[in-house]
Amino acid sequence: MSFGQVLLLMFTAILVENFIFSKFYGCCPFLGVSDKPDTALGMGLAVTFVMTLSGAVTWAVYHFLLAPLHLEYLKTVAFILVIAALVQFIEMFLKRFIPALYSALGIYLPLITTNCAVLSAALLAIQNDLPFVGAVAFGFASALGFTLAIVVFAGVRGRLEFSDPPRAFRGFPITLIAAGLLAMAFAGFAGVRL
Repeated sequence: MSFGQVLLLMFTAILVENFIFSKFYGCCPFLGVSDKPDTALGMGLAVTFVMTLSGAVTWAVYHFLLAPLHLEYLKTVAFILVIAALVQFIEMFLKRFIPALYSALGIYLPLITTNCAVLSAALLAIQNDLPFVGAVAFGFASALGFTLAIVVFAGVRGRLEFSDPPRAFRGFPITLIAAGLLAMAFAGFAGVRL
């Protein structure tokens, strides 16, 4: 895989096929943690770490363990176990060294384990038969796209607090409308051809 192909893969994963706005993966933490930009950034960084590392580890598990033993059908279970172990590592690290972020993320930190964006990045890398560098770059870029989406949406939600929508749209309905409008804005990148 050439450097240009890796950059194109990363550009596509960040903007064109953004996991939140294009594929709708990871919407639970997207809607749950995006109320403050600092919390959203912390969640994005945690997801970035997990997705990048899981891209590398799951690629190795699949190619060096599952495929040689003809156990490819166990990839989903094996990948979930790898992701759960990585999330436990991050949770212990944050609890010890960054307790404020650990408290701010709350229940959403363990939800990274079941975040379908993390699992789908690993599965899509295998499904698309990406080489090791491509799988790691895809995981990293997909996580950057997730982080970009959640931080931008946190800014939008901050602005929504000062708005005065009709009574029926207050709260969660206006949040969903704003998310839909933001997804439509990101859909404009679908026409970009490099």
